[in-house]
Amino acid sequence: MNFNLSQIPVRTAQPRTSGLTMIMDKGLSINEVHNFMSVGGPHSDVVKLGFGTSFVTPNLKQKIEAYQSYNIPLYFGGTLFEAFLVRGQLDDYISVCKDYGITYMEVSDGSISIPHTEKCGLIEKLAKHFTIYSEVGSKDAAHIIPPYKWIELMKAELEAGATYVIAEAREAGNVGIYRGSGEVREGLVQEILTQIPEEKIIWEAPQKAQQLYFLELIGCNVNLGNIPPHEIIALEAMRIGLRGDTFELYLNK
Repeated sequence: MNFNLSQIPVRTAQPRTSGLTMIMDKGLSINEVHNFMSVGGPHSDVVKLGFGTSFVTPNLKQKIEAYQSYNIPLYFGGTLFEAFLVRGQLDDYISVCKDYGITYMEVSDGSISIPHTEKCGLIEKLAKHFTIYSEVGSKDAAHIIPPYKWIELMKAELEAGATYVIAEAREAGNVGIYRGSGEVREGLVQEILTQIPEEKIIWEAPQKAQQLYFLELIGCNVNLGNIPPHEIIALEAMRIGLRGDTFELYLNK
C-alpha cells in the first residue's frame, strides 16, 4: 500500500484462495489489457472473457497471452461452454481451451437445461484437466430456484470436483441471487451460507450496492465476481473501508 494507515483490515495475499475478485472482460483490447493490469493486476485474481465474446475477439491468442504475462488465470464464459455442449462439441471445446493455454473452465447451465447428474458427471470429468468454476442458477428471471435447491446443487457440484461454485447474477446483476431490480434476495443468500462454506462461493456482484451487501455480510475477503475492469480499484478501496459506503466498518470506536 502507498501509505501507513491503521485499522485497515487484512486482505488475503495473492495467489488467493479466498477474497477473490473475478473480473468480467467483455471486450478489452490488448492495449487495454496492459493498461488495466498496470493498476488492476495486484487486485485481480481471475479474468472471465465474458459469455461468448472469445469467439469474435480479434487476436484472441495474443490477448490471452497478455493476461498470462501477468500470471492472471482466465477462462471463457460459461455461455461459450454451453454453446459447444448443446452442439455436441464438448471435445472440441476441451481442445480449444488446451490450444489457448486455458487451465480454468466454467461449467454452467444458465442458458440450456442439463440434467443435474449429467452436469456433475461433466464436472467430475473436466476437473481432471481444469480448475472448475461451476455456476449455479438460471439466466431466466422467471425460473426461481428455492433455497434448498440452491444448496443441494452447490453441494453436489463441489463434491463432483468444482473448486468454487458461482452464484449466478448475469453481467447486469438482475437474476439468480438478485431480484429484477438488482436487490439481493437476502433470505436466499443467508440460507445458502448455513450449508455452503463462504470461501467456496463466488458471488456475482456487478453493482456497487451488491458488493456492499456482501462486504457487510461476510467481510473484506468475500469472493466477488463479474466486476467490470474499471471498477477494480474502487472495489478494493471499498473492501478495506476506504470508500464512504464502508468507511466505518473497521474503525475502533
